[in-house]
Amino acid sequence: MIDDTLATEVILEAEAILEASDLPVQERLQRLMQHLHDRLPHFHWVGIYWLKGNELVLGPYVGPPTEHVRIPVGRGVCGTAVAENMNQIIEDVRELDNYLACNLETRSEIVVLIRHPDTGKILGQIDVDGTEVGAFDESDEALLEVIGERIARLVLTHGT
Repeated sequence: MIDDTLATEVILEAEAILEASDLPVQERLQRLMQHLHDRLPHFHWVGIYWLKGNELVLGPYVGPPTEHVRIPVGRGVCGTAVAENMNQIIEDVRELDNYLACNLETRSEIVVLIRHPDTGKILGQIDVDGTEVGAFDESDEALLEVIGERIARLVLTHGT
């Protein structure tokens, strides 16, 4: 649902945000989440979870507040992505038994893993919620994989 022109623009703008070396890493990541939220109207909630041991810990995000600041691996869409070592695109979250409801408006979700560029080890993930059933597809996944790779390089170089 993201055409190639928009994807290219968003990636170039994201790179500029992440390369703003005068800002702390957390500020850059927060600005990136805001940018994704603003540029992609179907991104109702967008955030980063960092993998710390067997738990995902909420990092920068934009959207309604969530009580899910820590998610065990294997629980919900986010935890399942790590447990299965695989991105998740969920057309309708209401059809999942394992879903952790963050917001009653959420109908679909995509989780793309942030991996170490050399080893493939999971560092965290980008989690996005949408208010429409079927809001996300492979074009969203492809965009978020590029963004995730840029995030990985930033945090490996400068820390979080």
